[in-house]
Amino acid sequence: MLRQGVMAALLSLVLVAVSGILITHTHHLSNSTLHHLTQKLLKNYHKGVRPVQNWTQVTTVYLDLSVHAVLDVDTQNQKLKTSVWYQEIWNDEFLAWNSSMFDGIGEISLPLSAIWAPDIIINEFVDIEKSPDLPYVYVNSSGTIKNNKPIQVVSACSLETYAFPFDTQNCSLTFNSILHTVADLDLAFLRSTEDIKKDKKTFVNDGEWELLSVPSTYQVMHSEAGDFAQIQFHVVIRRRPLAYVVNLLIPSIFLMVMDLGSFYLPLSCRTRITFKTSILVGYTVFKVNMSNEVPRSAVSTPLIGVFLTICMVFLVLSLSKSIVLVKFLHTERSSRQNHPLFCFQRTSRAKPVDCAHLTRTSLILADSPTDVLPCHEHRPQVGFLQEALAQLQSISSCIQALDQTAQQEASWLMILYRFDKLLFQGYLLILGLYAITLCSLWAVWSSL
Repeated sequence: MLRQGVMAALLSLVLVAVSGILITHTHHLSNSTLHHLTQKLLKNYHKGVRPVQNWTQVTTVYLDLSVHAVLDVDTQNQKLKTSVWYQEIWNDEFLAWNSSMFDGIGEISLPLSAIWAPDIIINEFVDIEKSPDLPYVYVNSSGTIKNNKPIQVVSACSLETYAFPFDTQNCSLTFNSILHTVADLDLAFLRSTEDIKKDKKTFVNDGEWELLSVPSTYQVMHSEAGDFAQIQFHVVIRRRPLAYVVNLLIPSIFLMVMDLGSFYLPLSCRTRITFKTSILVGYTVFKVNMSNEVPRSAVSTPLIGVFLTICMVFLVLSLSKSIVLVKFLHTERSSRQNHPLFCFQRTSRAKPVDCAHLTRTSLILADSPTDVLPCHEHRPQVGFLQEALAQLQSISSCIQALDQTAQQEASWLMILYRFDKLLFQGYLLILGLYAITLCSLWAVWSSL
């Protein structure tokens, strides 16, 4: 029994050793097959030649694009920075093999620098391409090559800021070959255009910008150098406006309403000038703070900036009108104080008399009987009556001048009142248009 046990143990050890040898031999055999296949494929390969047996055959490159994130929107320099996942697939007739002759190997990786690759670029590139260094591509037994890589694309784009903060941007990424015409190299979509348009699975949707769609088109570009195939991917994004509505739009509407309320103050009230000056300072501070939030562009001006500028113009006109009115009233009142009612210029034969003396004299004349006045007192009384008549005429002319001044003041007040009413109606119209435009832009933004 002991001998049988020992023999069984030895037999087990032998089987384990034989199994290990077979596994090791098979592993080395597989590695040598892969190495042999790679050497066979690249031995007589020329990467400078388009990989077709018949030179008249067109090489078709299939493209695919997925937007991962919107990194930056530079409206001042008209640039868009996005992170995309780019994929291109083509067939290389010189890199095909029979997988049954190489231990069933159906796919291998080869260095991209060792094989032919299509010269496809993005026309809108304005900066150095930033992407991880992925030096290998996958090749299957039928010769199909898959080249996948993430790219940070800094592209030129016509960015419109007129509808800020309800703006939508449409930036295109155009792929085409530099040298190969459509007779040598053609482009096609790897997926259907509808699938590409609705693909948002990989998009990081927690930033300021939201991806709406990625519509794509294929067309042949005609030029003097030949006809080139190109594919355009249109990246359509829109801004999330909530932060700007809270920080910019609502305060601007409050500021306009306060300015509108200042028109209910009396025209001649100096407090109105102080109030409007305070609002003007508020507009200025708001514009300075808004310049850090509103995108700057040489192509278009945001609508909110246009409305604020128009409101500032109305405010300055109203403030200038109030200053002119106060200055006019102050001048008129000063002239009245310098020329009182009973200070008159001397005539050639009369002295200035005050109103009390004139009244006492009139009463004495009224009480004295005219039929008993002596002849030598009649002449001085006639001269005194002439003097009183002159003073009455001066009083009449002074009152007429004051009435004329009052009428002129009233006419100026009426003109300024009408101008103020016109400014109020214009201001009200601008504020209404501003509110309607913002609501319309918001409705259009929500419908996308």
